Amino acid sequence: MVTEITSGEKLFNISSVCCGGKLTWYYIEKPSEREVQYLADNFHFHTLALDDVLSKVQRPKIDDYGNYLFIVLHFPVFDKANRVTTPSELDIFVGENFLVTSHKGGLKPLSKLFNECLIDDDIRQKYMGRSAGYLFYQILDRLVNYCFPILDKIIENIDQVEDLIFTRTVPETVRGISLIRRDLISFRRIIHPQITVVEELESERYPFFKEDPDVYFGDIADHVRKIWDGLEDCKEVVDGLADTSNWLTSHRIQEVMRFLTIVMALMAPPTLIASIYGMNIHLPGGITTGDSLTFILVLVFMLLTAGACCTISITNAGFELLI
Repeated sequence: MVTEITSGEKLFNISSVCCGGKLTWYYIEKPSEREVQYLADNFHFHTLALDDVLSKVQRPKIDDYGNYLFIVLHFPVFDKANRVTTPSELDIFVGENFLVTSHKGGLKPLSKLFNECLIDDDIRQKYMGRSAGYLFYQILDRLVNYCFPILDKIIENIDQVEDLIFTRTVPETVRGISLIRRDLISFRRIIHPQITVVEELESERYPFFKEDPDVYFGDIADHVRKIWDGLEDCKEVVDGLADTSNWLTSHRIQEVMRFLTIVMALMAPPTLIASIYGMNIHLPGGITTGDSLTFILVLVFMLLTAGACCTISITNAGFELLI
């Protein structure tokens, strides 16, 4: 259920829900210049803040304009098809009796919370009956908690690669590690700038935030730090798996090279003797001067030489393993 805002013949992509005439939540998804102009005409927000709403990439920040705050935050959205975490920007205006949220789509917890407040009087009173600051806290709490399942998915992928690294082929494990590392880099790039913003919310006091920021936004800060610590742990594990994969690859290459060396050692003496007797000159035991007995003796000599080379190679390999 969506309440649309109209002005004359214009239709804006803005939904709103009001609680007792004290607090109104304006919800904007995929904002355009029309919605931004509506905010400028009705709320008189600063031009730079409105420009940031339409810009594609903004670093997380808090701008204090006296009677309202403009906050930019990023939250991860997991793309299952490409197995990568992408950032989704959330722009928030929060004042004494209003809260405006704007995003490009993809933030399911935010849209779900808005719809719950829209259709359920009890939920609306629970989340919007206190203050704009408390509603803002609830929005952050849901979006931050939404990060934990994404982190759990990364941990699950790491466990799968860890199980496969000793049983599957090298290209498959290398691809798995590369995908996880790309996902981790993207996730860390989203979360790290958030820490400063959340800590600022925890430490600063704003007149339209009725609740104690140390209690509520401190809880949000703890969750963000837990997510960051989890990402750090995952990074260390992935780095260890990458080193293990590199070591296994190097070990397998050494095994192949050792096998090829033994083959070449076995082939070298016969090749040398065959090359000598293949020259266009008369040699003892040759075809023109020798007999079958001499040929058999040469053949036995070649086999004994090859066997000696093989024995020496195996003995050296066993000695290396003992060392």
